[in-house]
Formats: sequence, structure tokens, C-alpha cells
Amino acid sequence: MNSEAGGSSIDLWSEIVATENQQQLQPQQVGDIYRRRRPQKNPQDLDLRQSGSRRNGNRVSLAAPKRVSWNRSLSTRGRTSIAVGACVDYQPQLKEAKRKGKPALPKGKFVQPPTFEKERTYFQEVDAFELLEESPSPKNFGTWAMGTQSNNIAIPHLSSRLEKWLISKKLNHSCGRSTTLSKILETPAMPLESIYGDDFEPLNLRTPEKSSVKTDSQLLSINSRFNSILVDKDVLEREKNSQKRNAVSVSEGHEDCEHLEVAVKKLSLTSTTASLDHDQLDPFAALLAVCGQSSPSTLKNAFSKYCELENIIKIGEGTFGEAFKAGDYVCKIVPIDGDLRVNGEVQKRSEELLEEVILSRTLNCLRGDDGDVYNSCTTFIETIDLKVCQGSYDAALIKAWEDWDERHGSENDHPKAFPEKQCYVVFVLEHGGKDLESFVLLNFDEARSLLVQVTAALAVAEAAYEFEHRDLHWGNILLSRKDSETLQFTLEGKHMFVRTFGLLISIIDFTLSRINTGEDILFLDLSSDPYLFKGPKGDRQSETYRKMKEVTDDCWEGSFPRTNVLWLLYLVDILLLKKSFERTSKDERDLRSLKKRLDKYHSAKEAIFDPFFSDLTVDHGM
Repeated sequence: MNSEAGGSSIDLWSEIVATENQQQLQPQQVGDIYRRRRPQKNPQDLDLRQSGSRRNGNRVSLAAPKRVSWNRSLSTRGRTSIAVGACVDYQPQLKEAKRKGKPALPKGKFVQPPTFEKERTYFQEVDAFELLEESPSPKNFGTWAMGTQSNNIAIPHLSSRLEKWLISKKLNHSCGRSTTLSKILETPAMPLESIYGDDFEPLNLRTPEKSSVKTDSQLLSINSRFNSILVDKDVLEREKNSQKRNAVSVSEGHEDCEHLEVAVKKLSLTSTTASLDHDQLDPFAALLAVCGQSSPSTLKNAFSKYCELENIIKIGEGTFGEAFKAGDYVCKIVPIDGDLRVNGEVQKRSEELLEEVILSRTLNCLRGDDGDVYNSCTTFIETIDLKVCQGSYDAALIKAWEDWDERHGSENDHPKAFPEKQCYVVFVLEHGGKDLESFVLLNFDEARSLLVQVTAALAVAEAAYEFEHRDLHWGNILLSRKDSETLQFTLEGKHMFVRTFGLLISIIDFTLSRINTGEDILFLDLSSDPYLFKGPKGDRQSETYRKMKEVTDDCWEGSFPRTNVLWLLYLVDILLLKKSFERTSKDERDLRSLKKRLDKYHSAKEAIFDPFFSDLTVDHGM
């Protein structure tokens, strides 16, 4: 039985192997299947299964080996196809957590639906707002214009003057026959107004970036102040000429006015610069006008008004000038506009002295005796007179200079080197006493009086004119002893009385100062003098210049009252380190404590209320 089974099994295996070889030799059919795939039944498999089933009854079961398919495609209902691969760990997908619903509202409460009123208001404001756009005009570089806003500040030109003249002709119907523009300028119908409008301010043309305005541009704003002085002499003559021209007929006026309109339109822009240069006021002429002169005087005439020439005494000197005593006054002589170097330095120009002259006149206004003055003090040196002179030094001045040189040894050049055409500005000032460098302080009370008077004066000038001295070293503070025990200051309407202990202070030399007169901002651009900031390290004066540069960021036109505080700190150091007077260790501690507090102040107006000055000032209110 076993032999039969074995023989038949061998035949069966050979049959199975032959069947497999035939299937491998047959080409595979590839076709599109558009229905669900069903397994195909092989007839040989059916015979094998049937024979097998029959043999199972004889307890013999031989079947073909099972084929393991590692990639089967299974279809499920719907459109989901699942691919099953070997060695992949498949886990059932977790269901996403359901969203929690909103909590139920409490009973009796009703939620208003969103109205979006805030959003609607915001977008309405945005729609109504005009966006900023950068101005394409190169004249306003660095500025911004609102929408299509017109530029109100325009550089004046020659045609604007002619247009004003043309309008006046039309109104008066007196435009005479004229065929050339030269006749228009030679015979105006009425006094010509300044080509600069009332709202024209050259300082407004500067960009917001750091810049330094040159002295020539500053003169444009100063010109308006002196135009009336220089024009007054010609007013009567112009009125007479205008009356003669009013006799011309109206018809001829209309014809020629039309001719002028065409001529004005044809004006070239190249005439603008020439017109500005022609109309700009000469600085030397402006300086004469401020001093009330039509022509320069002589040094001899300027000094003889105050004393006999042989009584002139030199009392001091500086890099840019000499100081002489003439009677009860001090005359400071400053050479200007010359080619000869003075003590190795280039002479100052008329425009520089013009600013210092105006600044001195402005500070004189603080010496008001009227009780209604809002800000007043007498600490700034009084300017008695100002003169523009020309010529060489007088013999009496040469002698006074040489006498000083013999006693003290002058560091300046001999004044006999000045030529005949040399010009000067003479400042006639009150006599303020000796400078702090040479003055001998007696005690701590005098030192405190010095500090409180200087601080109060700077505070008043800050409040009145945004004043900054910017060069308040110990050579620019004069001291003298008087019988008065108190000194009055008025700061923003409040009257203060300061204890002097018999000591009076005068502040001088406003060359580097900055002031806002209400019409002009006068200042010296220190960025053009880099050597001022290259003094020796550790020197208190040189360090103060460098600290000023940090505070101003080297932009000297702006208002920086902190510079006044820097010079107050300098004065405290001078009193501690370089001045000898009777004092205790407590007095020195008080000065050092004051210095620490001063370093936190931003202006002299703040510093004057420091506790150090509390027993030196008495506030009387209004």
C-alpha cells in the first residue's frame, strides 16, 4: 500500500512540476480590469483537490505548497484602498477628539451678536487719512509733505519783484511806456518791498539732519532788520518820482502792462542768483548801521570821547583783541576783515562781529529797571557803545601797549604792524573788575556768592533768550567788591534777592555764545574749529569743550542749556583745585556734593534751586 502510494506520489509531483513549467513558459497577459478581481480556478488544481479528497479517506493528504504573497491588494467597500506590506507595523487609527461645545449660557442672560463697530471706525479713519508721501522737491531734501501740499517756502527770485511791481501798476493805472526790463528796475512806481516774503525764514530751509548754517545764510534773516534803516533815506525821493509817473494815461498803461507780463514770463532762472547776490545786504554796511554810523571813525575819535589820550592804559589782551581803560570804561579793540594774521590767527569777518554786536545789544535788554520785566539781571557786562573804526593805531595806544609789554610781557603781535586801511570794532564796556584767574577770594562765602550769581544770571538768560555762553572760563568772569549786600534777579516773573557778601560778578566775552533774539538764532559754528577740542587731557577747560561737543553732537545751532551746567561744573573744579581761600573740610565736602548734584541737572534754571543756594536766595514772588 505504501509502495502504491509512493509511486503515485512520485507521478503526482512530476505532474505538478511539469504544470508549473508550462505556466512559466506561457506569456503573461496584461489587460485593463474594470471590475472587481476574482481568483481564477485552475482545472488541474480542481483535479488535484478532488484526488486529494479521495485520498484523504485513505489518510493520505498531499497538496501543493502554499505560496506566500507579500503584497496583496485588498478592496473594501467605498473608495478606500489599503496596501499591506511586509515588516510594517500597522495600528488602528485613533479617532480625533470631538470639539467641546460652548458652555450653556446662564438663565436670564443674552449675548449681543458682534457688531464690529471698533473695526468699522478704524477703517473709516484709515480711509479718511491722507497718506504721507515723500516730497520730490530737491530743495526740501529730508522733509516730508502731506499729500499734494504745496511748498509755501519758495526761494525768491527776480520775477517775483517784477510781478509785485506789475500788480502795483495795474492797480494805479500808471504804467508808463517801457520797452526794456532795465527801465522797470530803474524807475519803480512805488518803494520796492523786500523780495523776501514776510514768512520767509532762511533757517527753515535747512534739513532736519545735523547741519551747520554758514554765516552768509544767517545774514539773510538779519537783513530784514536793517532794510528799513538803509531804505529810509530814499523814501521821499521815490515818492516824488511816483507822483510824476501817475500822470500817464490809463490806456497806455494797459498796453505796456501786457508787454511787461510777457517779459516777466520770459525771465530766465539764471537771473535768480545774481538778484540774490545784488540784494543781499553787505555785512560791513549792516555793522555800520547797527553802530549808528554811515562811515568808519578813527580810534583816536572813539577814545577821546571818554578820556584824554595820554591817560589810556592797557589792562588786558586776548587772541583777537586788546583791552584798554579809558576813564571809567573799558574799550576792547577787535581787528576785522584784514589780510594780516593777528597773533597767528585769521582776522574775524564783519559778519562774525555783527552777530556778537547784536548779541551784546540783546543782553543789554536784561538790565531793565522796569518792575514789570519778566526776566532781568545785571550780571552780564553792560555794553555802553559800539564803534567801527579804520586806520592804524594811534600813538597814545602804541605807548599804552608798549608799557604793558614792559611790565607783563605781551604774547600778542605789536599793533604797529596794522596797515592804514585796517578796520576795527571797538566795544565800549563798563569796568567789571579783575578776572577770576587773578582775583583773590577771601573766604567760602565769597566763593558761594560767585557760584550763585553766575547760576542765577545763566538761568535768567536761558529763560529770556535760550542763551548759552559756551566759553565761561575763569578769564571771562570779572569780580569787584561793592557795598551792596544783595542783588536782584527776576526769573520768569519771580523776584529773587541774592546775597553777595560785598562781591559783584560780571560775565563777559560772548564770541562763542548762542542766543535766540526772537528774530534770529545767533551762534558760532564750533565744528569749523576742530583745534578747540584738541586741548590737553585733564585740563578742565579743554575737557569742558569736549563735553560740550558730546552734548550738542557737534550741531551748534540748537538749544542745549546743559552746556551752561558744564561750565558751572568747571567753576566748582576751579574753586576746589586752583583757588585758595579760607575754607573748612566741611566747605569742601559741600562743594563736592554740589558737583555731584549739578551733574544731574539739564539747565541753570534747574540748578538755581539746588539746596546749596537755599540760604543765599530769597524769593519775593511777584
